[in-house]
Amino acid sequence: MATALGHPVAPPWADAVRAVPRDRFLPDRIWLRDGAGGYAPCDRAVDPERWGEAAFSDVPLVTQIREDADGFREPTSSASAPGTVLRMLEEAGIADGQRVLEIGTGTGYHAALLAHRLGDGLVVSVEVDPVLADTARANLKGAGRTPTVVTGDGALGHAAAAPYDRIIATCSVRAVPAAWLAQTLPGARLIVPWSTSWITYGTLVLTRRADGTADGRFAGYGSYMTMRGQRAESDLDRDLLRDGQRPCRSETALSPWAVAGEDLDAQFAVGLRVPDVWHSWDTATDQAHTRLWLADDAAASWASVATTVGRPPASPYGSTGRAASGTRWPRPTGSGYARASPASPATASPSPPKDTGFRSRAADHPLNSRAPPDLARGR
Repeated sequence: MATALGHPVAPPWADAVRAVPRDRFLPDRIWLRDGAGGYAPCDRAVDPERWGEAAFSDVPLVTQIREDADGFREPTSSASAPGTVLRMLEEAGIADGQRVLEIGTGTGYHAALLAHRLGDGLVVSVEVDPVLADTARANLKGAGRTPTVVTGDGALGHAAAAPYDRIIATCSVRAVPAAWLAQTLPGARLIVPWSTSWITYGTLVLTRRADGTADGRFAGYGSYMTMRGQRAESDLDRDLLRDGQRPCRSETALSPWAVAGEDLDAQFAVGLRVPDVWHSWDTATDQAHTRLWLADDAAASWASVATTVGRPPASPYGSTGRAASGTRWPRPTGSGYARASPASPATASPSPPKDTGFRSRAADHPLNSRAPPDLARGR
């Protein structure tokens, strides 16, 4: 972990890591990369040596997977790489006596580290999946930790235990939920992984201001599954248009995804520069990215751009749809709005992580004021 961080692990977190063995928070079956773009199961009983090596490695491990009828496997929960977990905890600048809200309990490992550092009574964790929440409670109890684990929608936070000094999300968002700002104290820090239509990458490090807004910077690390309530694919007429609005429509032979290509910096910048993008899924061809809906603030309406050149190539950093040929790519993740200033990602690329220091203002995210109906309900 010190290698991943580029410096020694701070003593309080080193103590926590030693006191909270990661293997106690992993299921007997985990899923590892198979070298062909997919995942293969690794069972503790069948291959205990490989399972144990993975458990104590500094890599993310898929702990829950959904398999379609055609055999396509999509991860739905994972155990983050310990080095990334520690990086987020360091960014949070946690001090004794602070109350922390974690969004996304997962296996419970991250909550256990926080509880060891602060004490069980100062840690609240919210998990939307009831099965995962129950499993996390059992894992935590087995490790001798009893932080509060709430089964519920993380986008709503947990007002009953507010206010919080820190919020740490273990899922990415396309806009910071307003409830998180409402439930934090002035000066609180929010550590929030981030995503756009182009790329799920980067971490927002925000400070909550006295006026209820938050601003901060993008840090060049972190790629997390998108919060479930912000993953929905859209239907223009049902989800986006308001009464009296009529979209304008046009077509282009240039795929918007081809603009950035495989340049991660470009993908990140495009995602920030063109925030109000919503995917449309073509049910006739079972392809995503065949149509984009772009918000036109000046006209208070939406414009549609249909692409005719297919999908971008497969990429571990972006999400594409299923090809007409039958080749299956991961479905797109993320929906809604995000607005910020450009920055530059770096993790998952050969170069070291960069922190460009560009600013983001959470209060400016349109999702907090004019979300489409399905997101306005906070799911």
